[in-house]
Amino acid sequence: MMNLLRELPDAGSGEVVERLVEGGAVRIARIVSHGEASPEGFWYDQNDAEFVLLVSGAACLRFADGETLRLGPGDWVDIAPHRRHRVEWTDPAAPTVWLAVFYR
Repeated sequence: MMNLLRELPDAGSGEVVERLVEGGAVRIARIVSHGEASPEGFWYDQNDAEFVLLVSGAACLRFADGETLRLGPGDWVDIAPHRRHRVEWTDPAAPTVWLAVFYR
Protein backbone atom coordinates (compact mmCIF):
# COMPACT_ATOMS: atom_id res chain seq x y z
CA MET A 1 0.00 0.00 0.00
CA MET A 2 1.21 3.51 -0.82
CA ASN A 3 0.23 6.97 0.42
CA LEU A 4 0.34 10.14 -1.73
CA LEU A 5 1.32 12.31 1.22
CA ARG A 6 4.11 10.20 2.70
CA GLU A 7 7.75 10.30 1.73
CA LEU A 8 7.39 13.45 -0.35
CA PRO A 9 10.41 14.24 -2.50
CA ASP A 10 12.22 17.53 -1.92
CA ALA A 11 10.74 19.92 -4.46
CA GLY A 12 12.75 22.88 -3.17
CA SER A 13 14.86 23.04 -6.32
CA GLY A 14 12.09 22.25 -8.80
CA GLU A 15 8.86 20.38 -9.33
CA VAL A 16 9.08 16.58 -9.03
CA VAL A 17 6.91 14.32 -11.21
CA GLU A 18 6.66 10.67 -10.19
CA ARG A 19 4.90 8.19 -12.47
CA LEU A 20 2.75 5.96 -10.24
CA VAL A 21 0.90 3.79 -12.76
CA GLU A 22 0.88 3.49 -16.54
CA GLY A 23 -1.05 1.17 -18.79
CA GLY A 24 -2.95 1.36 -22.04
CA ALA A 25 -4.28 4.86 -22.55
CA VAL A 26 -3.82 6.00 -18.91
CA ARG A 27 -0.86 7.42 -16.99
CA ILE A 28 -1.14 8.48 -13.32
CA ALA A 29 1.45 10.71 -11.66
CA ARG A 30 2.11 12.40 -8.34
CA ILE A 31 3.45 15.92 -8.80
CA VAL A 32 5.07 17.76 -5.90
CA SER A 33 5.64 21.52 -6.17
CA HIS A 34 7.00 24.00 -3.64
CA GLY A 35 6.66 27.59 -4.81
CA GLU A 36 7.08 26.73 -8.50
CA ALA A 37 5.45 28.35 -11.50
CA SER A 38 5.67 27.67 -15.21
CA PRO A 39 8.44 29.66 -16.91
CA GLU A 40 7.33 33.00 -18.34
CA GLY A 41 5.75 32.49 -21.77
CA PHE A 42 5.54 28.68 -21.37
CA TRP A 43 2.23 26.87 -21.97
CA TYR A 44 1.45 23.17 -21.57
CA ASP A 45 -0.13 21.92 -24.82
CA GLN A 46 -0.66 18.20 -24.34
CA ASN A 47 -1.94 15.50 -26.67
CA ASP A 48 -3.73 13.74 -23.80
CA ALA A 49 -6.54 14.96 -21.56
CA GLU A 50 -5.49 15.57 -17.95
CA PHE A 51 -7.62 15.17 -14.84
CA VAL A 52 -5.77 16.92 -12.02
CA LEU A 53 -6.69 16.84 -8.33
CA LEU A 54 -4.98 19.13 -5.83
CA VAL A 55 -4.39 16.92 -2.78
CA SER A 56 -2.60 19.42 -0.51
CA GLY A 57 -1.21 22.94 -0.69
CA ALA A 58 -2.49 25.63 -3.03
CA ALA A 59 -2.01 26.60 -6.66
CA CYS A 60 -3.29 28.75 -9.48
CA LEU A 61 -3.73 27.57 -13.07
CA ARG A 62 -4.13 29.98 -15.97
CA PHE A 63 -5.50 28.99 -19.36
CA ALA A 64 -4.68 30.63 -22.67
CA ASP A 65 -8.40 31.43 -23.13
CA GLY A 66 -8.19 33.74 -20.07
CA GLU A 67 -9.72 31.48 -17.41
CA THR A 68 -7.87 31.40 -14.07
CA LEU A 69 -8.49 28.78 -11.38
CA ARG A 70 -7.28 29.01 -7.78
CA LEU A 71 -7.09 25.49 -6.37
CA GLY A 72 -7.08 24.22 -2.79
CA PRO A 73 -7.16 20.72 -1.33
CA GLY A 74 -9.87 18.61 -2.96
CA ASP A 75 -10.31 20.87 -5.99
CA TRP A 76 -9.98 19.22 -9.37
CA VAL A 77 -10.16 20.12 -13.04
CA ASP A 78 -10.38 18.09 -16.23
CA ILE A 79 -8.23 19.68 -18.94
CA ALA A 80 -9.06 18.83 -22.56
CA PRO A 81 -6.28 17.83 -24.97
CA HIS A 82 -4.47 20.86 -26.40
CA ARG A 83 -6.13 23.30 -23.97
CA ARG A 84 -3.10 25.45 -23.32
CA HIS A 85 -2.47 26.12 -19.64
CA ARG A 86 0.26 27.06 -17.19
CA VAL A 87 0.91 27.02 -13.46
CA GLU A 88 0.86 30.64 -12.24
CA TRP A 89 2.02 29.78 -8.72
CA THR A 90 2.11 27.09 -6.06
CA ASP A 91 2.26 27.53 -2.31
CA PRO A 92 5.74 28.79 -1.35
CA ALA A 93 5.28 27.88 2.34
CA ALA A 94 4.40 24.17 2.01
CA PRO A 95 4.52 21.38 -0.57
CA THR A 96 1.69 21.29 -3.09
CA VAL A 97 0.76 17.73 -4.03
CA TRP A 98 -1.16 17.00 -7.24
CA LEU A 99 -2.60 13.74 -8.54
CA ALA A 100 -2.59 13.89 -12.34
CA VAL A 101 -4.35 11.35 -14.55
CA PHE A 102 -3.45 11.61 -18.24
CA TYR A 103 -5.78 9.77 -20.60
CA ARG A 104 -6.74 9.48 -24.27
